[in-house]
Amino acid sequence: MGGTLSIAELMSVSGVSFGTSGARGLATAMTDRVCYAYTAAFLEHLESLEEIRHGSRVALAGDLRPSTPRILAACAAAIEDSGYAPVNCGAIPTPAVANWAIREGIASLMVTGSHIPDDRNGIKFYRPAGEILKADEAAIRARSVEIPGARFTSDGVLLQPALPAASPVAHRAYVQRYVDFFPPQCLAGRRVAVYEHSTVAREALAEVLAALGAQVVPLGRTERFVPVDTEAIRAEDVALARRWAAEVGFDAIVSADGDGDRPLVGDERGTWLRGDVAGILTARYLGADQVVTPVSSNTALERSGWFAATIRTRIGSPFVIEGMQRAAGRCVVGYEANGGFLTQSDVARDGRRLPALPTRDALVVALAVLGLAAERGIPVSGLSALLPPRFTASDRLKAFPTLLAQQRIAGLSSGGPEAIAAAFPDLGAVREIDETDGLRIGFAAGDIVHLRPSGNAPELRCYVEADSEGRATALLQRCLAVLELWR
Repeated sequence: MGGTLSIAELMSVSGVSFGTSGARGLATAMTDRVCYAYTAAFLEHLESLEEIRHGSRVALAGDLRPSTPRILAACAAAIEDSGYAPVNCGAIPTPAVANWAIREGIASLMVTGSHIPDDRNGIKFYRPAGEILKADEAAIRARSVEIPGARFTSDGVLLQPALPAASPVAHRAYVQRYVDFFPPQCLAGRRVAVYEHSTVAREALAEVLAALGAQVVPLGRTERFVPVDTEAIRAEDVALARRWAAEVGFDAIVSADGDGDRPLVGDERGTWLRGDVAGILTARYLGADQVVTPVSSNTALERSGWFAATIRTRIGSPFVIEGMQRAAGRCVVGYEANGGFLTQSDVARDGRRLPALPTRDALVVALAVLGLAAERGIPVSGLSALLPPRFTASDRLKAFPTLLAQQRIAGLSSGGPEAIAAAFPDLGAVREIDETDGLRIGFAAGDIVHLRPSGNAPELRCYVEADSEGRATALLQRCLAVLELWR
């Protein structure tokens, strides 16, 4: 079935739509025709901006979930039919394909569902200068594209799918980026475990760590996709890291989510660092003077006194990028509560330069945290003592419809401080309410509770912050119990 297809109508019918970062949907809903249409609309949008010309290259890569190769082939078909040359960069991290494409001045896309389960997938789109922002999403949504009927079956299956052979050029550039920036042998004598699971970053992590002198210990590799969420770390991943610390022994353990743009960094005891704490430490190591992060991130950022200015945004890398673009510092960086780190400025340190990469990256966080510990001569567990004692925790209620989450949060917010105090009677008086993204509540005793629907899946997310780790854990469980009653 061919003809003209409206992207807005396609979103409504298929359920595949733009979320916090990129287009997301059920893998079954992301048919070849749907993915073809999204890619064609993306390219037409860039043509309208005069950022690409027919005949130029478009880079594409993907993660390791089962539906990714099929979707990549559909995207490659759209690229070819639109008059461009697809460059298959293979199974590599999102920041790796983005890094190479930005350096080459070409458009790119990444097929990935990031950290969500493999019954879903997605596509992240990149302009030649970096990832698309919300204005780009609106422009793509408003487009209509021509679908060649001879390309597809009546069910939207691509006939004769094909994908160019994978090129290692983007992977090599990504590895070299960090080998060139971090001091030679800066991790010599350090035993670092790499929790491989199904993250597409596992090869890059091991290569860079070894090149910098670390003894790399690979652990937990699997060919079955594992939905590792760096904001809501699974109980089994908590237990695994602690067991490996006792049985295998290491100075640190590192990993990433499915597409390698959100880090997991653990200490010698197998305790995972919170992403927003790792973000502060990374910004410190890189010498940032202005830091941009969403409202959900730990307030130890401001309390540390390490940075000249901080900017708080809505949750999602497009909002962090927009915040970084507004900043005017010498070294502007950003990070999210999930730990994904972005650099708006080139970073100069000890005579070496790290080119800007304004998209989420996991590898820089692992290396900066390990580098900071090595420079200070302390274990990774000792880094948290450098920061004010503020502790965060987060989790989500799965299978919670987005509309219902929005309605429940709006109802609580409309009731004001009295309704909030009644919903959480043991947290005391409400000090402040922030509706930048969802509902963030500051209580007089210092506790913080933040509620919002996920932008990527039908989930209700809850973030909390307190003055002790035990208090944060208890606060999270208390809030989740309240939210369960909202179903």
